[in-house]
Amino acid sequence: MAEAWAEGGTKSAAPTGGTGPSPGVFEQLGAVADAVLYEGYLLYPYRRSSAKNRVRWQFGVLFPRDWVEADGPVTPGVSGSADSWYQQTECLLRVRQAGSARVRVRVRHLQMQRKQMQEAGHRPVESLRTGDGTVHLSFDEALPRECEVEVPLDELLRGGHTFAVGAAAGEDVETLPEGAGRVVRTREELRAETTVTADRLSDDLCRIRVRTTNTAPAPPPRTPRDEALRRALIATHTLLGGDGAEFVSLIDPPAGLEAPVRACRNEFTFPVLGGEAGDTGPVLLSAPIILPDHPQVAPESPGDLHDAAEIDEILTLRTMLLTDEEKREARATDPRAAAILDRVDTMPQEVFERLHGAVRSLTPATPTARADRLPDAVGSRAPGTLAATPADRLSGAAGSPAPATPTAPADRPAWWQEGADDGLSPASDTVLVDGVPLGGGSRVRLRPRGRGADAQDMFLAGRTAEVAAVFHDVDGSVHLAVTLDDDPAAELNHWYGRFHYFRPDELEPLGPAGFPDEPSAPAPAAAPARHTSDSETPAAEAE
Repeated sequence: MAEAWAEGGTKSAAPTGGTGPSPGVFEQLGAVADAVLYEGYLLYPYRRSSAKNRVRWQFGVLFPRDWVEADGPVTPGVSGSADSWYQQTECLLRVRQAGSARVRVRVRHLQMQRKQMQEAGHRPVESLRTGDGTVHLSFDEALPRECEVEVPLDELLRGGHTFAVGAAAGEDVETLPEGAGRVVRTREELRAETTVTADRLSDDLCRIRVRTTNTAPAPPPRTPRDEALRRALIATHTLLGGDGAEFVSLIDPPAGLEAPVRACRNEFTFPVLGGEAGDTGPVLLSAPIILPDHPQVAPESPGDLHDAAEIDEILTLRTMLLTDEEKREARATDPRAAAILDRVDTMPQEVFERLHGAVRSLTPATPTARADRLPDAVGSRAPGTLAATPADRLSGAAGSPAPATPTAPADRPAWWQEGADDGLSPASDTVLVDGVPLGGGSRVRLRPRGRGADAQDMFLAGRTAEVAAVFHDVDGSVHLAVTLDDDPAAELNHWYGRFHYFRPDELEPLGPAGFPDEPSAPAPAAAPARHTSDSETPAAEAE
């Protein structure tokens, strides 16, 4: 087993050989891992006075157990937006080199650091101003920490390996010029440990378990969360690599591995493959935020805005419009806010223009699916008619396009030209699915694709829904907007146009409510409407 300490009191892997991933494989996921690490660290408008920057650290937060469970045990889930004292990853490893396979584990997190302004006499204050007019504000910062080990797979099979994770306490003092005061940055010690174990499922298949727990002494039970955070691991996530082995996708597992995938239990984290596309790979990212396999940061993005769910162009435009006073406060709040402002203020025009959008792929024009499942059998339009896609999708429509993409007739305007939507009526259009016309008011059962489906859609497998509208994308594919039958907010969602979106081949037509042929209970493969524990992987719900 190889392990070494790196700068900041954390461990890093010693250089190793082998036929698996090179030492730089984790770095290929570096941009995505950093986006996870700093997600929500500081949100637009990047000022301390902003209400949403007063409640921070929402993902992957591991507190001392006695504090976080003072009012009862934590409830496990597949993502880490709830506070916990532990985080558990389970995944499958295919062994390619028996006897020499090794597993690398890197645990990353933030350590909170309190930045306190002190005037002369070391009296704490909220802000200080130096002679040149620069303002300094008291604020909570955070430092990145990581620990990495490499362990032979045989050792994990014999009983596992446990290593320390955390960071030392510390204090840094910066004296401000002209006797204006000083900046004191303090950190409390973080104590945690990670245990890695393996179970052999077959000759060439193992289940890997990585469990990280906060072992620090707990503060008093009624300690405010802002104070308890000083002993917490923040934005905790794990990178796993294999030498002489490869990881299996838990979202789209290879044929025959659905059952062992279903048995994996991931709590407060969600593992996805990194690297090149495929259902296996040499590296895996287990994050407190649900991601797809092979996640990437858009190459057009010039830097982190700490809000990966937002659109770079919108945030950049909004940041440009901050007043000079707002920008001064943001710069005084945190160095990362100052870096965002500097990047936006000096952004070249050609870089800004790239933020407007990009075409990643084009859909082939040749039909490849059965005629009765194609979206061009739609009422009240000519085949191939295009219309704008609804802008506020909650889920669905995130995977690959429809099986076939009819091309627009030459005499019809292109989708961006006036008249392109003429003759289309989402509320009354229909699409044929298994010979049944589906449109507004039709009842369906949701059958997300086994491969390529949106992870959120998999949780809805087997649920019944009502079609609200039929929409045609600009690339020629079709999606049906639906509301769930058992959603208490279905009527409200329909009223303001918030739907789930599915392709025609992901829907099973049903009769009207109470129709005799409709099963009284979900089909055997259906996901239950409520789960006693949602820590199983989505593939379990997709079968």
